[in-house]
Amino acid sequence: MNFSIKVGMASCGLAAGANEVYSALDDYINKNDIPAKLQKTACIGMCFAEPLVEFISEKGDSITYGEVKPEDIDKLIKAFQNNKPVKKNVILSDKLKASENTNLEKQTRIVLRNCGIINPELIDDYIDNDGYKALKKVLNTLSQEEVIAIIKNSGLRGRGGAGFPTGLKWNFAYKAKSNKKYFVCNADEGDPGAFMDRSVLEGDPHSIIEGMIIGAYAIGADEGYIYCRAEYPLAIKHLEKAIKDAKSKGFLGNNILGKDFNFKLHIKEGAGAFVCGEETALMASIEGKRGMPNIRPPFPAQSGLWGHPTNINNVETLANISWIILNGAKEYKKYGTEDSPGTKVFALAGKIKNSGLIEVPMGMTLREVIYDVGGGMKTELPFKGVQLGGPSGGCLPKELLDTKVDYDSITKTGAIMGSGGMVVMDESSCMVDIARFFLDFTQKESCGKCTFCRVGTKRMLEILNRISEGEGEEKDLQTLEDLAKNIKDGSLCGLGQTAPNPVLTTKKYFKEEYLEHIKDNSCKAGVCTSLQKYEILEDKCVGCTVCSKNCPVHAISGEVKKPHVIDQEACIKCGVCYDVCKFDAITKS
Repeated sequence: MNFSIKVGMASCGLAAGANEVYSALDDYINKNDIPAKLQKTACIGMCFAEPLVEFISEKGDSITYGEVKPEDIDKLIKAFQNNKPVKKNVILSDKLKASENTNLEKQTRIVLRNCGIINPELIDDYIDNDGYKALKKVLNTLSQEEVIAIIKNSGLRGRGGAGFPTGLKWNFAYKAKSNKKYFVCNADEGDPGAFMDRSVLEGDPHSIIEGMIIGAYAIGADEGYIYCRAEYPLAIKHLEKAIKDAKSKGFLGNNILGKDFNFKLHIKEGAGAFVCGEETALMASIEGKRGMPNIRPPFPAQSGLWGHPTNINNVETLANISWIILNGAKEYKKYGTEDSPGTKVFALAGKIKNSGLIEVPMGMTLREVIYDVGGGMKTELPFKGVQLGGPSGGCLPKELLDTKVDYDSITKTGAIMGSGGMVVMDESSCMVDIARFFLDFTQKESCGKCTFCRVGTKRMLEILNRISEGEGEEKDLQTLEDLAKNIKDGSLCGLGQTAPNPVLTTKKYFKEEYLEHIKDNSCKAGVCTSLQKYEILEDKCVGCTVCSKNCPVHAISGEVKKPHVIDQEACIKCGVCYDVCKFDAITKS
């Protein structure tokens, strides 16, 4: 029986040991003359279960195992050959009841249609899955105006966060008069907890390239850049290979597919500045300047790279293009809502069982995303909140779990859709600390050009630090509001304009936690160390001396076999005593 074996070799898989599994499979197949074709693929989205190995029969029946180790290979291959799968490790199957079947059944995969399916390093795999068909259709049958009209009619909105209509954006660049135009892919994904772009670039780079070529044709551009952060080495490796292969097939370069259309494509590696996700800062970086935003207008469609009209779309937006061209605007609008058509990719992280990548129709509720697709809470602690949109977004409480995931509904809550990061939190999270974490990030990532952003975020962070240390006052809450308003109104780019969002939403929906920190000097989650207090219970302490021996500042004293005490003045709240005590004699409050 001939069969195929695929191993997930994206960053998540490699980090979990996929390389070792792949090598062990290769050795086993060769040594035992197994009639199997071993293939590499990328991430199917189930990062929580990596390394993933999929077995596919000649008939196309598939079974996927999770958390595979090299020592499992003999057992798994023999079980597949004997048609007796090892059910314990099965997470996906089209024939068996598997733990994650529901995970995929609830999804609609347009952007992720090839991720985890094809080998991203083989252009023929992409072509076999309708790759570059849309480009051929465009160049052979459609005018520039017709391409733009299809994208307009689809209702596709930019997936980078702002949600601006893509077709309208292309139309602006198309109408700009110039003998030189640029088309840019923004792959500068910098949000903590976000990995949507990375996964698509690693798993399906040709879909981005094809989307860019189609967009370049539509607006009249002959040169393009993919701006990808250098921290994504595997994505860059796959992009470099994809560009080289696309050139060899005649999809890039001069006279593409024999037509009077030229397009050359470059990769620009970013140095990791979060602000370079903003369009004007990104263009400055491509030009070799310091990545700092500029005043708009003029907009990039009027004057972008080196003063020429430039169109910029993010990775997820571009991954939709070829699918829309092939299937039509009406088909795309069958998914999602009237004002937010299509699907949205989310990176699920935090205290959620199925951490990884998902793609769902717009309009699905947060509850469905977190519990039906994401599998619910990872811990026994109840859901507390979800952070949407990264540092530019906001934290929403359990009372808003039935909010629909679309641009307008999310914006009404005070958060934003953002690029698609979704960090789930349980009761062990302190919302003051969460706000402080994200503000610390944006404060450090501020380019410093705007006083309100540079200084205002610093002042807000100082207040949050005081509150988390038990030195806050009630009047600080109003000061935070005032600073937030001024920063939003006075900042030049989206970084500063949205930086206060995590603070404003946590204050709005979790105000009682701020008051507990201020009035009661208490952090119920036990996260803010300055507000913690460790005490030894006299009736439980047996005087074993383990706590005193492990205390780094010698704040614990007492005689052997007699109850010990903690010097609260000397205690640094490190928690070592709490961790090493075997008698539950130390409390943390």
